[in-house]
Amino acid sequence: MRSLRSRLSALWLMLAVSGAATGYLLVESFQQSAEARAARAQDLVIRGCRDIAERYQFFVSGWRGGPVDDRLKQELVPVVRTALAGAPGVEGGIWQAGSGSLAYAYPSYQGTGPKTDLPAAELGVIQQVNGEAQRSMRQATTTTAGRSQTLIVHACPMRGPLQDVTAWTMTRAITAEGPAYTHLLAGLIMLALTLLGSAVFLAWILVSWSRRIAMIETALSAPTDNADLPHLPHTGARELDRLVDAVNDAGSRLSAERTRAAAAERLAAVGRLSANLAHEIRNPIAAMRLKAENALASSDPARKSGALEAILKQVARLDALLRDLLAMTQASQPKARSIQLESFLQSTIEAHRELAARHGIALRTIVPSSAPTSCFDPLQMQRALDNLILNAIQNTPEGGEIVMACEIHGGRLLLRVTDSGPGVDISIKDRLFEPFVSTRTDGTGLGLAIVREIARAHHGDARLGQTRNGASFEIHLPCQPS
Repeated sequence: MRSLRSRLSALWLMLAVSGAATGYLLVESFQQSAEARAARAQDLVIRGCRDIAERYQFFVSGWRGGPVDDRLKQELVPVVRTALAGAPGVEGGIWQAGSGSLAYAYPSYQGTGPKTDLPAAELGVIQQVNGEAQRSMRQATTTTAGRSQTLIVHACPMRGPLQDVTAWTMTRAITAEGPAYTHLLAGLIMLALTLLGSAVFLAWILVSWSRRIAMIETALSAPTDNADLPHLPHTGARELDRLVDAVNDAGSRLSAERTRAAAAERLAAVGRLSANLAHEIRNPIAAMRLKAENALASSDPARKSGALEAILKQVARLDALLRDLLAMTQASQPKARSIQLESFLQSTIEAHRELAARHGIALRTIVPSSAPTSCFDPLQMQRALDNLILNAIQNTPEGGEIVMACEIHGGRLLLRVTDSGPGVDISIKDRLFEPFVSTRTDGTGLGLAIVREIARAHHGDARLGQTRNGASFEIHLPCQPS
């Protein structure tokens, strides 16, 4: 799938290619227009030269020749002027190989008065083209291209009583001035501004959208205390805000569904709890009833005394069961305060060191070198860790080891209790934290359920960790340094 950035980049590339092609066409069009103007100017000088020759033939008709003097030159000037009167921008004259210019006129000259002097700058070119036409007895044209104009000089041989006489015409075709050149510059400037504006606009779109998408990604990746989607802020872009509203709406629906699912799960748990509780209470009651009936039927005082002791044991069992049940179902709101983890964990594990020693089990703690400070209810958390440590002692064989560790991962506090026992039975692995789930006949199955409820009361969770040998139980809490 192509990203928005690649598509906008492709659009900018298409605009650049289109602009380059348009600029090339504009330049080519201007060059063709300049070439057309030069071609029209060349046709104009050729026609002007032909007109001079025709006028000269009419002038010399019936004349047998004579000396080339000032009077003749003055009479030839009107011939040239009349021939070029209809050719704007064209100047010309009559040239003789030995005598040079016989006549010159520029009837369309835009100055204050008539121009009568030959153009000194172009005199060499005029002499050259006339000489070429006289030698070949054919028309000759020379074109000199400049930066802003093209000089066109044309000469054609003439017949008559005077020898080696040619007519010549000259004009300048403007190539870098005029309306066409102005239009070209305006078009190129507009094209450059359009491309530059498009590039800046597309770059702004890319940067702004990238920044807004990054803001959404940051909001989505921010850690939360629960599994709900975070509330995304508006970005200011209408399209993205519609997506943000859709995600926020989906998050609200997901949260509502999660609440309903949690309520349904609690109801289901209550049902399972009631069934298990009835079973757990029924067995001690049945045992007590049997002992009481036997004691009443017997006259032996020792048997009655043993029956009463057995009944008291069952009552103690029921009392422990109800005490654990109340601790799980009526957990009070945690009273969090600043806790130094190293001293807290040391005091917690020290309370079980004598019991572990009687079972031949070693206890140790692993705390980071710079022991962090966190914020939680120490009484509730100590009870949760006590349950995990006692559970580990009961499941670890003699000579084993129990390790309580503390770590910080991704802004969350991890408390872990790991033992070297046989591990967790795979048949109860998925139901390990449910009430009354236990593999021991003398256990109530509420210890791990209490641990999970305490962790959830702190906006955390309890889970079975990964380990190669034994079992590892973890309590994950939000890390809230004081």
